[in-house]
Amino acid sequence: MDHIFSDRISDVPKSFLREILKTTVNEDVISFAGGLPNRDLFPIQEIKKASIKVLDEFGGDALQYSTSEGYSELRKWISERYASKMGLTVNPDNILITTGSQQGLDLIGKTLINESESVAIEEPGYLGAIQAFSLYRPNFLPIPLHFDGLDLEALRFASERYAIKLIYAVPNFQNPSGLSHSDENRDEVARILSGSQTIFVEDDPYGELQFRGEKRRSYYSRIPEQTILLGSFSKIFAPSLRIGWMVAPNRLMEKLIIAKQASDLHTNYFGQRILFQYLTDNNLDLHITKIRAKYSKQKDAMVAAISKYFPKEIRYSDPDGGMFLWAILPEGISSRAVFDLAIEKKVAFVPGDPFYVNRTNANTMRLNFSCVDEETIEIGIRRLGKIISDFIT
Repeated sequence: MDHIFSDRISDVPKSFLREILKTTVNEDVISFAGGLPNRDLFPIQEIKKASIKVLDEFGGDALQYSTSEGYSELRKWISERYASKMGLTVNPDNILITTGSQQGLDLIGKTLINESESVAIEEPGYLGAIQAFSLYRPNFLPIPLHFDGLDLEALRFASERYAIKLIYAVPNFQNPSGLSHSDENRDEVARILSGSQTIFVEDDPYGELQFRGEKRRSYYSRIPEQTILLGSFSKIFAPSLRIGWMVAPNRLMEKLIIAKQASDLHTNYFGQRILFQYLTDNNLDLHITKIRAKYSKQKDAMVAAISKYFPKEIRYSDPDGGMFLWAILPEGISSRAVFDLAIEKKVAFVPGDPFYVNRTNANTMRLNFSCVDEETIEIGIRRLGKIISDFIT
């Protein structure tokens, strides 16, 4: 039966993470594997009120087909927030509402990537981007991600040797590592790319979830005509509505809209209206403050527990925001082998393999702290620390 499938879909790997999550459904398992927002923080009552209000006041209009670009008032709200929070001037006409930022990645692939063209991606990188772009069969160019940002020498080398169509990165509190690009690193990356034909895809789902430190300037503020900026309400509102957006220059937006029309006509319009009603009637910043406070405590608890229970040779990130941190085992140690032992002891994480485009038996692991309380984090990390210690001795 394999002959009925396209070559394109045959080349795309399963979501390794989704397969792993099947092993963590047991309630006895302490899971640091998921990448989910904390469900206890969803504004359920406020969403309920917004839903009723939209139906009462707008009725059939809110349930009708809409424009591919998205609800104009929501796009205007996003534009104004960019101005007030990040000092960015973004015309609402340059904002396209998407079905989650994941659709934004797919639209970028459809619009820009031809087979065998070079696509640079930070390594480790977001597995959703690897999977989305794999459909278009590019030549992936991994650019190592260090604790302060992209490897500049690797980027220079790749830029000189290949015609890079686009480069993808999550510069704020990255998934999977929790790392951020420093302003100095961003400056140099922008200098390397400035004036080239390369498009920088700046995915920023976690930027609002900053616990500490100074805000870093967006790549969009540095090379706006070469940047596509992705955003999402999934981490700061509710993921099930699947409402994200992309900001793109005029020369790209028309084609992205055509790709959107061919994909789903428009993003869930009723959901957009509910979201905008919520934003009109409530203070989003107060809600985000609650999320930051909760995640900050959970992250601090995880870092403290790792420092206490992990072998001293283990390196790890201590992120300033987001939902993840990254641990690096000694060379030659497969985190997938550690994972198999960990599941037996009822603790889970994500081994590093799916965050690389051509590497297996990686010695890295992703740990999520957003959905586990501090006491359980202590228990799970103590359990995992013993497993690692026993494995490497």
